[in-house]
This record gives sequence, structure tokens and C-alpha cells, in this order.
Amino acid sequence: MQSVKNFASRLVGHVEQVIVGKHEVIELMAISLLSQGHVLIEDVPGVGKTMLAKSLAKTIGGLFKRIQFTPDMLPADVTGTSIFNQKTNDFEFRPGPIMAQVVLADEINRATPKTQSALLEAMEERQVTVDGVTYTLPKPFIVLATQNPIEYEGTFPLPEAQLDRFMMRLSLGYPSSAQLISILDAQQFAHPIDKVKQIIGSDELQDMQDKVRSVHTDLLVKQYIVSLVERSHAHPDVYLGASPRGALALYRASQAMAAVQGRDYTLPDDVKALAIVTLAHRIIVTPSARVKDITAKDVVQDLIESTPVPGTKI
Repeated sequence: MQSVKNFASRLVGHVEQVIVGKHEVIELMAISLLSQGHVLIEDVPGVGKTMLAKSLAKTIGGLFKRIQFTPDMLPADVTGTSIFNQKTNDFEFRPGPIMAQVVLADEINRATPKTQSALLEAMEERQVTVDGVTYTLPKPFIVLATQNPIEYEGTFPLPEAQLDRFMMRLSLGYPSSAQLISILDAQQFAHPIDKVKQIIGSDELQDMQDKVRSVHTDLLVKQYIVSLVERSHAHPDVYLGASPRGALALYRASQAMAAVQGRDYTLPDDVKALAIVTLAHRIIVTPSARVKDITAKDVVQDLIESTPVPGTKI
């Protein structure tokens, strides 16, 4: 797993040229990439959500497309459409921006639910169906989406089916004073993203992703993942618990975290470190819990603290 560890280290180093002081978030992005998961970056405007996604896309190369979501966008603007060709007297498919390897879905919650649903098949099955014809998406395929959780005017909340397809939901947060000064200095003459170079090819990245799948996960660790997910269904503050897809996301991400640290086996600590970012956005708390300011993150943290690790002595 040393090659995976080296790649992750280089990727984080390159992206940190642009996104200052967010090492943990960038590492989580690398983990999601290696485990073939999609990422939702949710934060206030101006903290670098789009730049983080663009920087990651630039380092891994491949075909990159950006979709700027707006309320008037239609599903065909995402997936593509069939256009009649008068020369051939037949319809020909014009692919949309989703037919890429790295797709930046900027301000995804500004599109209507109808348009958002155009991403569902692509994100889960790596294919799109237009006019009854199914087109396979190129490999590797990852969606990096951004959204602003503060401004609700002109936005449409992501449905649960959409949220559940994101492996992780991340937040950048404001930089510290020292970090902000570093950002000012770095952008005095040019933007640092211009210096970011591609460090891996598509085929090599797929090999890395295949290596991550081979990381060993003991049955006890799998039982621990399942226990966390099942306990979310019975938690008194939860209306809708984490899905089986959430358990799979936590399992894959744990494998990638182990590989990034140079191990060929997962630990319960990997599961604990990733539980909030992989499960919290899949959980809906009860109205009474919201009144008490209990969030989904609080619920997952409670699950981590209350769920015993299988095989340990109490």
C-alpha cells in the first residue's frame, strides 16, 4: 500500500498549494476519490469550495466538466440530448457535461428536483439513459458538488435519494488569521491553481482504486460498521437512520483510509474517524430533536461513544 500512501501524500500536497490550512478536509477528499465515492462540499460562500474541487480535478487529470446549476436548467442540459441530423436523416446523441471523468456540480441545490434527479443514475450506476438508450460513463467517474447551506432563496434542498449517493459531506470552515494572510500573499500576483499539475493518469488512478478494494477488513470491524448503522435506526432522536449504502460507504472509506496510512488492513479507529462524514448526511433527526438543537452529527457522535467495538472487553 506504499504506492497508495505516496500518491495520497502528493495529491494532498498539490491541493494544499491552493487550499491553505485544510489538510484534514483535503485528505478526506483523497480518501473518497480512492474509494470511488462522490463528495458534497457544503459551506458558506467564499471559503474555497469550488477551488478545492477544481484543484483536485486538476491533479488527477482526466476529462473535466463543470456544471453551473441554475433554476432554469433542464435534465437534458446535464445528461445530453438526441438531435436530428438532416444529413443522415437520423437522430444523433450529443453528450452533456455529465459524460466526463470529473464533474464539478457547482451550487447543486440551485437546480430544481427534476434536474437534480438527472444525476441519480449517473452517480450510482455510472451510466445515463437518454431516449431509452443507455450510455456508460468513462472511468474513473466522480462528482464533486458544492452548495451553500445559508442562503435558501432560489434554492431547492437536496432530496434524501440525492444526499445518500454522496459518500461524504465535507465542510471547509473559515481560515485562521495566519492562514488568511498566507492566502493573501499567495494570490498577490496570480492564483495558485495555475501552478497545480496533473500527478496521475486515469489508468494509474484506477489501479490505485483497485488496490484499495483489496485492503483486508476483519469480520469484527464489519460488525462494528453494521452496529453503528443499525443503532442509528433505533436512536431516540432519529426519524430516518443511515441506509445500507451508508454502511458500504463507511466500509469503502475505511479501506481507503487504511491504504492512505500505508496499511493493508482496517482498524476500528478508521471507522470512528470517518463515521460522521459518511453517515451524518444520511440521518434525519426528529422534530423534537431539532427543537433541542440536536444535529445528525451529534447523533453519530453519540453512536460512536455508545457502540462497543466487537471483540473488546468491557
